[in-house]
Amino acid sequence: MHIGVIGAAGTIGSRVVTEALDRGHQVRAFSRDATWAQRHEHRDNITWASIDVLDPQSIAGHLPGLDILISGFQPGNAAKDFADTVRRSIADPTLYATAARALLKALESHPRTRLIVIGGAGSLEIEPGVVRADSHELLHAALDQLGLPREYAAAVRGHRDALDALRTSNRLWTYFSPAEEIAPGERTGRFRLGGDQPVLDADGRSRISVEDAAIALIDEAELPRFVQRRFTIGY
Repeated sequence: MHIGVIGAAGTIGSRVVTEALDRGHQVRAFSRDATWAQRHEHRDNITWASIDVLDPQSIAGHLPGLDILISGFQPGNAAKDFADTVRRSIADPTLYATAARALLKALESHPRTRLIVIGGAGSLEIEPGVVRADSHELLHAALDQLGLPREYAAAVRGHRDALDALRTSNRLWTYFSPAEEIAPGERTGRFRLGGDQPVLDADGRSRISVEDAAIALIDEAELPRFVQRRFTIGY
């Protein structure tokens, strides 16, 4: 397949790129400024290009020939400076929905290209009909546990708004909510998928490694199960 990855230098995006290459796919890797990667990338079957994920025309110019586009957009580069990404997300939490709408607009000219948006876990139902992003109390408790500032609640709701934007579209979209705890770790290949509720382990935790999340994303690229739906993951 020909797979595009937005945010290819990021924590999740870089693992998605590696997973796709290891499975023999052709990858077009996108970032805000691809110059460094273009000079230093020596792997086969990958090309790098700069893209503006907030500009539908910029996105559309890279869509010809792509079977699927996976967007791991975050403001800033969380892999290099997570605190900066947190600050930028708080400063303008509307960026996630703006990016989602730009992606959907770009796909109007390429309706057969599938889209996977990597989003947040705050819009998952922790109980039937109870969404953490809709409750100040529940959301603040979760952010406290994760060590994030409570102001980041606006960014969590921004991810939810991006999902809502996708849900109004008839494009071939998929939304991926990772586990609440996600970090670089081991590639085990042993995990479970879910829909709108978090997948919890024996200790009641929602957690996954970035490497296993990348497996699930490329699995979905190869064999679509969640078109026009959201899915999540956990151990």
